[in-house]
Amino acid sequence: MQNIRSIFLMLAGATVFVAMLLFTFSVTLAVGGILTVLMVGRALSMKMKPAPVRAKANNGKREMRVWNDGRGTIIDL
Repeated sequence: MQNIRSIFLMLAGATVFVAMLLFTFSVTLAVGGILTVLMVGRALSMKMKPAPVRAKANNGKREMRVWNDGRGTIIDL
C-alpha cells in the first residue's frame, strides 16, 4: 500500500510540476508577444509622425539663409 501511495504522490508531483512549467512558458510567450506588438506599433507610429519644425521669434530683423540641400540652392528670405 505504501508503494502505491508513493507512486501516486510522485505522479501527482510530476503533473503539478509540468503544469506549472507550461503555465510559466505560456505567460512568458504572452508577455513577449504583447511587448513585441507594442514595440512594433511604437516604431511605426514614430515613422508616421512628421519631424517637428523649429520656429524662432521674429525680433524685428530677418536674416537671409542660403543653403544647398543636394538638389539645389535654397534661399530663405
